[in-house]
Amino acid sequence: MEPEKKAVVVTGFGPFGEHAVNSSWVAVQELEKMGLGEGVDLHVYEVPVEYQTVQRLIPALWKKHCPELVVHVGVSGMATTVTLEKCGHNVGYRGLDNCLFCPGSHCCVDGGPECIDSIIDMDAVCERVTASGLDVAVTISKDAGRYLCDFTYYTSLYQSRGRSAFVHVPPLGKPYSGEQLGRALQAIIEEMLDILEQMGEKINGRHEH
Repeated sequence: MEPEKKAVVVTGFGPFGEHAVNSSWVAVQELEKMGLGEGVDLHVYEVPVEYQTVQRLIPALWKKHCPELVVHVGVSGMATTVTLEKCGHNVGYRGLDNCLFCPGSHCCVDGGPECIDSIIDMDAVCERVTASGLDVAVTISKDAGRYLCDFTYYTSLYQSRGRSAFVHVPPLGKPYSGEQLGRALQAIIEEMLDILEQMGEKINGRHEH
């Protein structure tokens, strides 16, 4: 019998503001072309920049695919590196989305913890990817920006008990191409899966769902 394939869900965002082409979705489409190897079923989704859609969509993706890992990718106009976000924040959402909507409570989950960390050691991922000689700089951040990126990350971390990741990418050509960003995502996600597998083996070799 062939070992079961692991499901991995990767999302990018649609256009918003000055980002008529969102580099996060371009990068995710490049990743989809390359794939994550034989053992992984990769599912990609373009997420509209809308709070209410995110609140509906993220739990639905977890339910549909029961993924090993969900990685959300977003663009940051200020980023010049590929940035691994360590945590998502619950409160402080005041920016209007593409529907000119903003959560009345300014938070993701009423009564949820202020901050949720990913269970993945982002420092380790960063070190490993950097050591692999990738032509893209990778850095770490603890602030995903209190807009839809952060909102999506928190929603996903809350849903998955920390089994999610968020990667910020710079706009296209500043300085990387879509293909370079796709390759960087591939390297990053492979390391994340490797780390999750090692963690699973430590916890008695079985994944409890």
